[in-house]
Amino acid sequence: MIPLFQKRWFQTLVLFIMIFLLIWLISVTDFIFDPIFKYLGAVAIPFIGAGVLYYISKPVMHLFERFKINRVVAILLVFLLFLLIGFLFIMYIAPIAQKQFSNLIDNVPKMVKGAQNLWESNQFAIPEQVDEAIDSFTANLQTHIENVMSFLFGFIGQLISFVAALILVPFFLFFMLKDGHKFIPFITQIFEKKKADNIKRLLNKIDTALTGFIQGQVIVSICVGILLFIGYLILGLDYALTLALFAMLMNVIPFLGPFIAVIPALIVGAFQAPIMILWVAIVTLIAQQIESNFISPNVMGRVLNLHPLTVITVILAAGSIAGFLGILFAVPIYAVIKTTIIHFYHTYRESKDSKEDALI
Repeated sequence: MIPLFQKRWFQTLVLFIMIFLLIWLISVTDFIFDPIFKYLGAVAIPFIGAGVLYYISKPVMHLFERFKINRVVAILLVFLLFLLIGFLFIMYIAPIAQKQFSNLIDNVPKMVKGAQNLWESNQFAIPEQVDEAIDSFTANLQTHIENVMSFLFGFIGQLISFVAALILVPFFLFFMLKDGHKFIPFITQIFEKKKADNIKRLLNKIDTALTGFIQGQVIVSICVGILLFIGYLILGLDYALTLALFAMLMNVIPFLGPFIAVIPALIVGAFQAPIMILWVAIVTLIAQQIESNFISPNVMGRVLNLHPLTVITVILAAGSIAGFLGILFAVPIYAVIKTTIIHFYHTYRESKDSKEDALI
């Protein structure tokens, strides 16, 4: 008869109890870990920013390596490429987008007044509360804008910290590109060969999952932004470039991004011409269908293999816990956790099968 402490279910139960006890101990001794958390928070922005750029620039680095270019020279070429893209964006795209955005902000009072007039001109009576709310908002629009601006100025300290953290991104990126290939050997050198090989396979799987997600999301977002920009130009939609850039940024957010991206375009189309709402919806639907049926399968493939319901659940849960940052990083973090669990489960199954074969 197998002793209780050797049974698998009992060992699993003890493991979960130990994990919960560890979490509880951390929570009651948070004053000890507070300096560590502050340090991690300080380096989080440059580390994450450099990590995203690292995965974006990996294909370029691999291309340079094929041509036997020195690694440091290749890194400098990658930096020059980023500078060139930034220069072209600032010179040719940013001025147009800034002008369109300024025009859109200037037209907000006119759009609000037009909505009020449209409401008043229909055959239905306006509820007194709604009418008063619209009048109050219109009358105090300047005050609302000033409040928003003062609220934004309240974050000047955080903005300075954020900019200072962004300055560190190139330094982090340089060393990631220079020594990134040494990370896995450095981690696995302290383990015996069998465990080292196992950990190496796990880290390679995590690297593949992150590469597929980050590169895929960036390429997909750019393609969707270009498709929407072309569609908005064909429709003659006002502020086409600004709306397309906004949609491109929002598409970085899995699943929820496309729904958020279309809202400003629908609002602008509604004030331009009521029928434009239908055309904007059709253009958005066509762009999303092209993305989901042609772009995503060829770019991202089945690297993550996440069910849509799982993505929705993870995003909503992460958003309620960590806000916008939780929504943004929920899927890659979940992908890493899923990859880790599946890897160790397969390792356990392989170990169990090999023991059974040895007994036979």
